Amino acid sequence: MNEDTKNLLKECNSGCKSATNSLEQILSHVQNEKLRSIIIKYNDMHIKLGDECHEMLNDTGEDEKDPGMIAKTMAAVGTDIKLTIDDSVHKAADLLVDGCAMGIKSLSGYVNKYCTADDASRDIANRLINLEKDLMDELLQFL
Repeated sequence: MNEDTKNLLKECNSGCKSATNSLEQILSHVQNEKLRSIIIKYNDMHIKLGDECHEMLNDTGEDEKDPGMIAKTMAAVGTDIKLTIDDSVHKAADLLVDGCAMGIKSLSGYVNKYCTADDASRDIANRLINLEKDLMDELLQFL
């Protein structure tokens, strides 16, 4: 496994973890059943894709990459504050749409940066990008 493949898989794995952290955190504030079911569905899909990344990294003896602790903590505090002030369905969807956009942008950059990554890791990255796009599309109805 070349370095670009390892790095791309690590970024995908970290992105899946960031997404599940955000989805689960926002889920605790959401009362709307339709939005809750969307969040649960996409959280499960992110977990499965993250597990796939993790397995590929483990097969080569590579460690996975966790999201940065400071960034994770700051995001969690910011989300909690925003949803404490305004716990509307609109606000929850708005935060998630922003997260999806950030994920799409970051992952697209990593796909371009790690251009010699193998096809399997590029496929995972593209599936994660598409998962973020699909989630965003489903969230737009709540804005």
